[in-house]
Amino acid sequence: MNNLNNRLFSYIESSPTAFHAASSAQELLLSAGFSQLKEGDSWKLEQGKGYFVTRGLSSLIAFRLPEEADAGFQLVSAHTDSPCFKIKQKGIASCGGKYSMLDTEMYGGAIAMSWLDRPLSIAGRLMIRTSNGVEPQLVDARKDMLVIPSLCIHQNRGVNGGMALKGQTDMLPLYSLGGKEDGLLGEMADLAGVKEEDVLGADLYVYNRMPGTTWGVEEELISCPRLDDLACTFSAVTALIEAKAVKNVAVCCLFDNEEVGSCTRQGADSTFLSDVLSRIDTVRGLTAEQHQRRLAGSFMVSADNAHAAHPNHPETSDPVNRVWMNEGIVVKFSGNQKYTSDAVSAAVFRSICAANGVPVQAFYNHSDQPGGSTLGNLSGRHVSIATVDIGMAQLAMHSSWETAGAKDLEWMVKGMTAFYQTGLQCQGDCDWKIN
Repeated sequence: MNNLNNRLFSYIESSPTAFHAASSAQELLLSAGFSQLKEGDSWKLEQGKGYFVTRGLSSLIAFRLPEEADAGFQLVSAHTDSPCFKIKQKGIASCGGKYSMLDTEMYGGAIAMSWLDRPLSIAGRLMIRTSNGVEPQLVDARKDMLVIPSLCIHQNRGVNGGMALKGQTDMLPLYSLGGKEDGLLGEMADLAGVKEEDVLGADLYVYNRMPGTTWGVEEELISCPRLDDLACTFSAVTALIEAKAVKNVAVCCLFDNEEVGSCTRQGADSTFLSDVLSRIDTVRGLTAEQHQRRLAGSFMVSADNAHAAHPNHPETSDPVNRVWMNEGIVVKFSGNQKYTSDAVSAAVFRSICAANGVPVQAFYNHSDQPGGSTLGNLSGRHVSIATVDIGMAQLAMHSSWETAGAKDLEWMVKGMTAFYQTGLQCQGDCDWKIN
């Protein structure tokens, strides 16, 4: 268990941005013998082999073909992005000629106060002018560069009574003394080993540098940045690699931009997934009708973390359907269909988990507090297949420092692996054969 959590910490440490999360997943897949495909190339696929394709450097779809004929696709989806702060193009603002701050804007729904008074760094991608045109390059400072200082209590006596933090006023990271108004792009270019004048574009983000840790009286808890949703991303990739003798096409979907609505060319609400699934079947010589029949018999697990009951505020959870850390995978339900789970998809997933000794619990939002949505119902606009929404129970979702149960990562990987290794076949509307 500790080894698996430490592997998660290493993955998260190497994944400060969605670009790096996809790249780190790619490295895991390459090490496991998967081959890279490109959307602009012709594909050749072999039974029993594993492949992956990326879009926008920040989304990735990997798949493994079974050795024999299959009935459809079995998919797990997660997302690579997390709430943070994005640096604007002219990235430095000056205060009194003495301080230099980064000019940033919030990406996603971050808990702003959790970013105050802690070591921060910068990572992202640069677009570089080369002799062949324009090429991307990932960059990660990997050092403490910034702090967003809070206003001291002596100058803000009401701070403990609640304070609305404004992005342009309260959340600009302190970058240096001296009041300089440039230099950031040059520093990032130096880190990337390129000339500043060759950097034609940049997507740079502020991220929390603190390493993950296991803690608690019995070391029963873990905390680190970006647990939502890199814990599920790591689990999905690990499960795809570890799954043996898959009976249907096993697919791992890692989408960017979930935190801002997924309406990008690499988001879940794009054609990325439908494009890849269609190409898999086309390359294998199947007709359009056969492809549609296979989609009707396919199944997706949409993985994004869930809210554990809060120790200080249990009243924020549903009073009957509370979920707890270290008590298994959470299946998420919503009457307004913000989550895709229903009696059918939940029953199929629960059956697989029960057969493999994986505990499962049910989550509902408090009826007076509408929750967010996730990947399943967004990707379903383009690929309409049976889907169940799951996650790990965690505290402080969208904080820069999140907490989950130390045992639950093992349950998640085991459950996803069992899902990939189980043969599902839809024998009629809502009638599933499980073997």
